[in-house]
Amino acid sequence: MKCPFCKSNRDEVLDSRSAEEGFAMRRRRRCLKCKRRYTTYERREASSLKVIKKDGSREPFKREKIKTGLNKACEKRPVSIEKIEEIASRTERELYDKYDGEVPIRRVGEIVMRELKKVDQVAYVRFASVYRQFKDVKEFLKELKPMLKHKG
Repeated sequence: MKCPFCKSNRDEVLDSRSAEEGFAMRRRRRCLKCKRRYTTYERREASSLKVIKKDGSREPFKREKIKTGLNKACEKRPVSIEKIEEIASRTERELYDKYDGEVPIRRVGEIVMRELKKVDQVAYVRFASVYRQFKDVKEFLKELKPMLKHKG
């Protein structure tokens, strides 16, 4: 593992522990050259899950795409990076548990929205507006009505 600071490939592992509910290993490392510390994560190699896009094309599932969408939806919202990571992990785990080979993009978005709705409703609406591609204000309000009923 190369040090992110000095690029040396000589380090030592100071601590290892389970992360992401046992689906990853978190390691604290110290560079033997510059003595700085950093964290790495080890995850199982994902099988070849393909996402079926709206146009019918297929592409490999990429966890980073989920995190990118979540980061955009949660921008300037009180949602921690750790919480975004948890949502991405739960989504990925559910997809690999329920689908073997291919998953419709619609299902990926539904899982992310379900998880995001529990965390921050504004971020949920942001994500839903991009994911569902509302064509007009009526569609947008239709999405909001159930949320407003629960608040009232």
